[in-house]
Amino acid sequence: MVKIHRLKGDITPEIANSFKESVAIDTEATGLQIPERDKLSLIQICGEDGEVYIIQPDRKNYKSPNLVSVLENRKIIKIGHFLRFDKNALEYFLKCKIKNIFDTKIASKVVRTYTDQHGLKNLVYEFCNKSLDKRQGSSDWNKDINELSDKQLEYAANDVIYLHKIKSQLEKMLIRENRIDIYNRCINFLDTRIELDQNGFKFDVFEH
Repeated sequence: MVKIHRLKGDITPEIANSFKESVAIDTEATGLQIPERDKLSLIQICGEDGEVYIIQPDRKNYKSPNLVSVLENRKIIKIGHFLRFDKNALEYFLKCKIKNIFDTKIASKVVRTYTDQHGLKNLVYEFCNKSLDKRQGSSDWNKDINELSDKQLEYAANDVIYLHKIKSQLEKMLIRENRIDIYNRCINFLDTRIELDQNGFKFDVFEH
């Protein structure tokens, strides 16, 4: 059974110091149009021990110094799925710069060329033999965190608890197929891709 902790505002210094090598991260928001319309609602973070912390930030100021200290720590790998969205949201609202990332969606697209199914649900099924229930995805995440149902919290937690294993498997595949270098170059471009998003260039600028 996954242990889920509900927190308001920030994680504690003790929790921040408990993360050593890697953390899985994800966010929930009021929609996908960040920052022009929608706001960051929840932040999920999970260490290698499998405990999940779901943080409801203070939407008046979004100050979370302990969480930011983890996100900006170069020694800790931040694992996420489609970080193009989450990195953008976290950096914009928390006023930070996330360092040392691994994006499972980009890795999947680079190395799992035997399929066009690169969603988190697909990766969890292939690498963890689990079927995710995504029905709670369209929820009002701005409700007080104590009013969120167990099913909603479980949905939010499921977006991070499998990422450590998925990252490990994808990394092995990238190395095996000699695609780790091109993957790394994609990650290096991610900041530019996010900046394009923020300036209204949602389309692929490389298309004809």
